[in-house]
Amino acid sequence: MLRVTGLEKQFVMHNVDGRVVEGLRGVDLDVHPGEHVALAGSSGAGKSSLLKCIYRTYLPSAGSVELRLGMGEIVDIAALPDREMALLRGRELGYVSQFLHPEPRRSPIEIVMRAAVFRGIDRADARDAAADALSRLQLDESLWDVYASVLSGGEKQRVNLAAGTVSPPRLLLLDEPVSALDPTNRDAALALIADLTDLGVAVLSVFHDLDAMSRLASAVALMDAGRIVRTGPPSLVLPELTGVAR
Repeated sequence: MLRVTGLEKQFVMHNVDGRVVEGLRGVDLDVHPGEHVALAGSSGAGKSSLLKCIYRTYLPSAGSVELRLGMGEIVDIAALPDREMALLRGRELGYVSQFLHPEPRRSPIEIVMRAAVFRGIDRADARDAAADALSRLQLDESLWDVYASVLSGGEKQRVNLAAGTVSPPRLLLLDEPVSALDPTNRDAALALIADLTDLGVAVLSVFHDLDAMSRLASAVALMDAGRIVRTGPPSLVLPELTGVAR
């Protein structure tokens, strides 16, 4: 589904003295359909930068990001024109961050319905799909029609995850999607994410806690200083992370 080869990302500190900071240094990574790969490592290791390069929020400095589309065509995200990249987002490739920045005067049900329609669900069925996603994430129905901007951080996070997973794309990127949730809602969110791989969705994630990675990941890629230094099953890689700041 996804093949990252020799990916590099440099950041130029224009507001300091023009120095160049190496964010990613030759990252190689494969993610297959139905596989959940969790990125692990200390803060600043490059985990979120890698997700943003794959989603093309950041333009990679070098390397390739090959994505196999539904019809079998392989495209290099790193080299796609912006217009073509925009067409891939949401349908073939999704991204869920820990923050929701809703459009003004949009309700949770509208936000999730729009995501469902964009991914090909008929408008007549989109509300049912959105309601199912919000219900699974235990967002109280009384909040579905209020402006999303007034929700708490945890409520916004659940709306964000519902929109990202309703009729999920073939590759889903998750960046700390449950960081603001209490234990009960966190468990509901993790259960929903776990179901994605059963649907054949390829998932690449960043979580701040070992428990989520242990429960969800089929493989863990350990990052350090912008490189992937080890990849393996959670049972072998996660013990190395005890006491590491993430």
